[in-house]
Amino acid sequence: MEAATHLRRATVSAHGDRVAIDGLVVQDETAARLVREREEAGADPAEMVADAIEIGARVLDREQTGANAEFVKNEFEKVSKSVEAEFGDRARAVAEQLGEKVDAVFHPDTGHLSKSLEELFSDGSSTAVQHRVKELVAEALQRSHADLRKQFASADEGVNPLADFKARTVDAIRQADDRQSKSQRALLAQMHELEKQLQGLRDEKQKLEELADERERGTAKGRSYEEAVAEAIDRVAEVQGDSCDAVGDELGTGGKKGDVVVGVDGCSGPARGRIVFEAKDRRLSKPQFLEELDRAREQRDADFAVLVVPGEDEVPARLHALREYQGDKIIAVFDPEDGSSLELEFAYRVARARVTALREGADEIDAAAVRSTVARAVSAMDDVRKIKSQLTTAQNGIGGAREMVEALEAKVRAELAQIDAALASADVELAPADAEPARVTPPAPEPDDGQGALL
Repeated sequence: MEAATHLRRATVSAHGDRVAIDGLVVQDETAARLVREREEAGADPAEMVADAIEIGARVLDREQTGANAEFVKNEFEKVSKSVEAEFGDRARAVAEQLGEKVDAVFHPDTGHLSKSLEELFSDGSSTAVQHRVKELVAEALQRSHADLRKQFASADEGVNPLADFKARTVDAIRQADDRQSKSQRALLAQMHELEKQLQGLRDEKQKLEELADERERGTAKGRSYEEAVAEAIDRVAEVQGDSCDAVGDELGTGGKKGDVVVGVDGCSGPARGRIVFEAKDRRLSKPQFLEELDRAREQRDADFAVLVVPGEDEVPARLHALREYQGDKIIAVFDPEDGSSLELEFAYRVARARVTALREGADEIDAAAVRSTVARAVSAMDDVRKIKSQLTTAQNGIGGAREMVEALEAKVRAELAQIDAALASADVELAPADAEPARVTPPAPEPDDGQGALL
């Protein structure tokens, strides 16, 4: 960045962690271009200027730290050389002085060694040369030591060559300690935040694992099976023009019994009746079956209830699939992996016929024809079951048996279509759309011998 050109005296001051600039003009082509581009883009150029100052300040701070370190190194080398040279000079001076003294004593021509050798080197003489030499050397070393200690102990930069180095070193160490403390605090804050995020991820993982375990144990009302049953019922209801709602998680009248509720003719207007489906992937006892479906009808305000199970092993004890119980309950077997929803469709159509008959009045419908058709459909379903059972154990003739099954399934659907035709042919006078349909109390159930009764 080029040098700043001041149009008038600029005022720059620092307030805490903020810098206030007044009247400062910067002559720099790059900075001017960036500000102009920000203005043309409709952005606030002050943000770009603030970013430029922040980035430049950080660069200058790093450059200044490097320059200080290099300066300390150079000063240290300079002082070391100075100390070494000064010490050498003093040592030479001492050596020269000692040489002069020795010459005065030991010079072969001018010395008085030969005259007073005995006196000077006598062990009993207090003025022996060796004693005097020791005294002189000790005095010289003591003075030199005192001078050096005084010089390096002084705080005056003119006397102590290491005073400036010491001050700069202490300042640099203090600044480095401050920066390190700030960095450590920021690092600790980041680590604390990362620990929170990690704990959140651990909690989420634990919840997912618990949900997977719960699904494997078959808890949460067999959620996967309920969804498959709801999808299959929705496909049948769409063909019939009925409304279909999955209500397993919704609160009904006093509870959440019942997984799917079908409104008869609900797609074309007010529903003429309601059928509730309860999906179970476990086996119930007969009392539990009756209680579950009665509570489902009551809580969902339904006229008929259907229990859907994934296989014959889950049919309640001493009961049978596709048999009506107490005039308002039936059991259907539906295995999503099997791919066939015929039994579920059969139970759906039988329940729909029963609800339609209750709502519109039995006098307008040929009950005998409906019973006969249902009986034939049940018989055909029994044949379908027998053949399917044979298909699971036999490996030969599978193709022909499959065609027989499909033909019988078509026959069952034809019989069900006749039921719909018989119901549709009845000339029934419906209640007004805004009036609540009268609920028909089903007839009292006949004594149950465990086998159930057909319609």
